[in-house]
Amino acid sequence: MKNKITKKDNMKVHKKTFKILGIAFLFQFFTSFSSGVFLKSTWFVSEDIGKTMFKISANPSLIQFNIFLDILTALGVIFLGAVLFQLLKKQNEKLALTAMGFYFLEAALLVVSRMSTFSLLRFSQEYVATGQPSNLLFMGQVAYDTMEFVGGTLHMLAFCLGAIIFYTLLHRSRVVPRWMSLWGLVTLFPLLVGTITQIFNYNIPFVFYVPYVPFELVIGLWILFKGIIETEENEL
Repeated sequence: MKNKITKKDNMKVHKKTFKILGIAFLFQFFTSFSSGVFLKSTWFVSEDIGKTMFKISANPSLIQFNIFLDILTALGVIFLGAVLFQLLKKQNEKLALTAMGFYFLEAALLVVSRMSTFSLLRFSQEYVATGQPSNLLFMGQVAYDTMEFVGGTLHMLAFCLGAIIFYTLLHRSRVVPRWMSLWGLVTLFPLLVGTITQIFNYNIPFVFYVPYVPFELVIGLWILFKGIIETEENEL
């Protein structure tokens, strides 16, 4: 009787862990997507740092909120990495720990890069207030490039390396349909290739990234509402 109760209680904990994982995926998707796609477009002008700085100076709250969302994204990355580690360490604890380390590095790079975003805000305000001197325009460009390289390229490199390990372990665990874990795993490789080419100042077309974009939303909703595939080896 005692063993039956223990098994039942463990199953409840197991299901709760997966609900938390679903929420973690959704939180990560919405904060990163809102920050990188919607909010950035309100203050950034492509290939024109001068106009970008004017927009930032006119509406500083937009970029400040962008920084806030990115901090939330970093916290979400840490949380997601910790939950995935807890779930997948049975598959291979050393690999799961390595993947979690990459996720923590991803979060750290994102947070550090927001220092450059804050510098861009200050340079923009000074640039407009002092009559658009060229030295501040240059400093604004440097701040933006640093923000993008650290918080975009290096941050994505850490994510791709960690996610490839996690999704491989997720595929082995069979707690979600295998087609779903394969979707995440396969579509990560164009992201990895694109990130590496960006380091060498070459951008591949965005269409190569599109197949991955909805993955975190779909897997988060699946786990949250459809549940998981129960197997004996997945029991706590």
